[in-house]
Amino acid sequence: MASSNRLSRRDFVKVVTAGLGTLMGASVVVPAVDYLIDPALKASETDTWIPLGPVENYPIGEPTPFSFTTTKVHGWEKAVNSNGIFVLRKSETEIEVLSNVCTHLGCRVTWHPELQEYVCPCHNAHFDKEGNVDSGPAPRPLDNYEIKIEDGNLFIHFTEG
Repeated sequence: MASSNRLSRRDFVKVVTAGLGTLMGASVVVPAVDYLIDPALKASETDTWIPLGPVENYPIGEPTPFSFTTTKVHGWEKAVNSNGIFVLRKSETEIEVLSNVCTHLGCRVTWHPELQEYVCPCHNAHFDKEGNVDSGPAPRPLDNYEIKIEDGNLFIHFTEG
């Protein structure tokens, strides 16, 4: 007696139905999972040139505050951040742009003309006009931004990641 390895019609229909069902399920599930996970995997670094306006708007020798906002997308969340800097125009051709964020714990420093220093209100860190640490717990000077001047307008290179 020869045993038959033939597939019955009923088993054939079961196998084809299971295969087609698997393909249809995968064609729905794979794009859905990609749609849900993809935003979390995207790089979220900001790298742009921020315009600060005409150079002549900044007086020589006096740190001038400037504020701007940046928008960042974190997965499904969209965040708008307020950023601040000080533009110090040392001469007609020399300009320095400093962050207003204290390097100790990230508080916002303010310029005090009577002291000729930037002062952090959180832990009393003091920075000189060029952003170097005068006193307090700050471990390093204020961050300095790369600048460029195009057609008389000042730009800073802003990176955030």
